[in-house]
Amino acid sequence: MTMEATRYDDGSISYPGHPRGPDGAEPVETIDLSEYTAEVITWTTSMATPPGVRQPNTLAIVEFDVSEQNASESRTESDDDGETVRAIGQVTTDDVETGDEVELVYVDELREPGAGIREPESQEWDGYRFEPI
Repeated sequence: MTMEATRYDDGSISYPGHPRGPDGAEPVETIDLSEYTAEVITWTTSMATPPGVRQPNTLAIVEFDVSEQNASESRTESDDDGETVRAIGQVTTDDVETGDEVELVYVDELREPGAGIREPESQEWDGYRFEPI
């Protein structure tokens, strides 16, 4: 499984991808974000979660630097002029701070499939969490 962002013909990048970019541009490629690390921009901990979601549930908005020279490399001060894309998701721990570097970690269940009103077979329950490194 991959966590893919989309690059559009005008150079913009979005996660998740859409049929058209922010200014109507066509998609030209996907970028597998699991090949990159990200920086925590902000985070919060939810104490009142939907059925089947762990409690407490720490979430973060992170920023991936997807410049070609930064694939599989750590972010540095000189990377500030690179291409970036942001994503929101669960964090593996409640011990996270703004500025932390994180990587993607695949999990089989982001929530309990049997909880809630939807049929478990009607959705995918796997995905990624952010883990501080």
